[in-house]
Amino acid sequence: MENRNNVIEFILLGFIQNPEGQKVLFVTFLLIYIVTIMGNLLIMVTIIASQSLGSPMHFFVTACMTQVFIDHLFAGAEVILLVVMVYDRDVAICKPLHYLTIMNQWVCIPMLLLTWIGGFLCSLVQFLFIYQLPFCGPNVIDNFMCDMYPLLNLVCTNTYLTGLSMTANREAVCTATFLILLVYYGIILYSLKTHGLEGKHKAFYT
Repeated sequence: MENRNNVIEFILLGFIQNPEGQKVLFVTFLLIYIVTIMGNLLIMVTIIASQSLGSPMHFFVTACMTQVFIDHLFAGAEVILLVVMVYDRDVAICKPLHYLTIMNQWVCIPMLLLTWIGGFLCSLVQFLFIYQLPFCGPNVIDNFMCDMYPLLNLVCTNTYLTGLSMTANREAVCTATFLILLVYYGIILYSLKTHGLEGKHKAFYT
């Protein structure tokens, strides 16, 4: 009968072999583990001790409207920031020698302000759509956050036109952003036709 050598121990090399580095990693991971355990214990204590967790998370009050506004503010700013980023990439690829001249602080700061102002205006339009609607009740929202469409379910009047207008506004912003991104990336891809593989790699991965 043939003898078999069964491996019964395994050696884990870990991240690094340097003893000093291993100590640093050990302390780092230990601290992360302790913080995680303490956070989980805090959650457990809160669940056991709190009497308010059985009540609904959100009621239709001013805080709900604030949440709707802030949510759409950051979403709108993020969409506009995508356009700013692709413009920056376009200048870096198509006009690399003039990049520092074009993308100076007198250009970057207004673009940053434009991002937040655009996000504010997008949020304001959505907010005004919902704020002027009559809410008769109930005031409990069956959702984990205050958003437009859960709020529309609580409106007394017919919300078809309002919902259609809100959707059209939101989709118009997203469609315009998508088209701008397509145009800029089309320009970038066209300019990369004369670049080598290394240039294309730098353009899309750095």
